[in-house]
Amino acid sequence: MTPALASALMPLMRGMDPEHAHNLALKALRLGLAGRDRTPDDPVLATEVLGLRFRNPIGLSAGFDKDAVAVRPLMRLGFGFVEPGTTTPRPQAGNPQPRLFRLPEDAAVINRMGMNNEGVAAFVVRLAALKRPLPAVLGANIGINKEGADPEHDYPSLYAAVAPQADYVTINVSSPNTPGLRDLQGEAKLAAILDAVAEVRAAAPRQPPVLVKIAPDLAQEAVAPLVETCIAGGVAGLIVSNTTIVRPDTLRGAHRGETGGLSGQPLFGPSTALLRQVHRIAAGRLVLIGCGGIATAEQAYAKIRAGADLVQLYAGFAFAGPALVPQLKQGLAALLKRDGFQHVHQAVGADAR
Repeated sequence: MTPALASALMPLMRGMDPEHAHNLALKALRLGLAGRDRTPDDPVLATEVLGLRFRNPIGLSAGFDKDAVAVRPLMRLGFGFVEPGTTTPRPQAGNPQPRLFRLPEDAAVINRMGMNNEGVAAFVVRLAALKRPLPAVLGANIGINKEGADPEHDYPSLYAAVAPQADYVTINVSSPNTPGLRDLQGEAKLAAILDAVAEVRAAAPRQPPVLVKIAPDLAQEAVAPLVETCIAGGVAGLIVSNTTIVRPDTLRGAHRGETGGLSGQPLFGPSTALLRQVHRIAAGRLVLIGCGGIATAEQAYAKIRAGADLVQLYAGFAFAGPALVPQLKQGLAALLKRDGFQHVHQAVGADAR
């Protein structure tokens, strides 16, 4: 099966419960039923950041493959990088169902999954079992359990566990579905976590770079202190952004009143505005990954021109399916060439300077 054919079958899954459909998609991926993108990436898309070479800047964000059960099949769809997780120290069931809702009229998703996952031990076993070399860069997204968490102990422990397998590690302090997690974005709490991670990282035989994923709902006055705290704490990059708890008046979907994090098209504007702000504050001191509302090559390009070195998909991929990845790559390459760029890194921040 090709990615285009797999995407053509997507409407058949939209009549299912969203979480059941998602689990079925992961099973199909594991079985190799989603096909692979065999078209070579245009050289204009290759980039090198975080000390890593990416064959293209388009990645899959955390949340899609929480337990790293389909990493290699996802990479074969043409992604430049894949970030499984969020994984936590101990397994947790997450929030009660239903907890995942489609808003097709808005090209959006609301989730309150609650970081359901099998725990870091199972996660690391799966990463270690992956046949190397991998066809794309491998991230790992780490977070804390809802109950019994000790952030200054748990994040360093998680980093140590995944570091031998991952090319980079993302600290999730921005999911809206774990009580108190977003409070960890405050300067003092975040600095303590980063110091603890840095201590463990310094002693680790393998030291993948650390990223932090931030919320789109930060107060304006909180952004600069957060950026500076991350830089001081040895963070290599930020993912901008996680899902939002804001509900725009324009939402039309029947589930628009559900609690949880909103992703998809309504997130594109605010997440891109925050990305542009962070790019100006960081002034080249951080690698930035733009995430939120990307479903077209034009939107991926807008993120890059706003300051993103790399971009990530979630809701757009969930709606459109595997065919979206080669479409984005072809369209992005054409846009870069249209504007006279020879390499994607030359376009980074073109609209934020």
